[in-house]
Amino acid sequence: MMDLILWRHAQAEAGEPDEGRELTPQGRKQAARMGAWLDRSLPSGCKILCSPTARTIQTVEALGRKYKIVPEIGPAAIAAEILSAVGWPEAKTPVMVVGHQPWLGQVASLLLTGEEQDWTIKKSNAWWISHRQREHGNELFLKAVLAPEFFID
Repeated sequence: MMDLILWRHAQAEAGEPDEGRELTPQGRKQAARMGAWLDRSLPSGCKILCSPTARTIQTVEALGRKYKIVPEIGPAAIAAEILSAVGWPEAKTPVMVVGHQPWLGQVASLLLTGEEQDWTIKKSNAWWISHRQREHGNELFLKAVLAPEFFID
């Protein structure tokens, strides 16, 4: 069984360079809300991988857990690179990826439909996808889709 959690960075300021964009005050609130829920819900052995941008690092820091910055999962990554980086579907531990559109939506669509499509994962939303090997084949399901506005401070 493998769980893959896709967490899009929270709302960030506009500007250049893209890699240096930081979270807005609203983005900090979004990251704190989602981070609190994820911290309560993620298994203790969950591996957390983060894009090297300022906004993704600030988002994942709201979780309060150890994480690894992975340059290969930056803004320009593609779905196949993400799945390779997380070891899908063979990894033995849950993995969370903190990253960007459009590849987050492309990963979700590829896993859930078998086709890479331009789905939108909104800022600071988390999609939790589970894969299990069963006697009669593989089982794949969407365990949760959460948005920070569902949580109160």
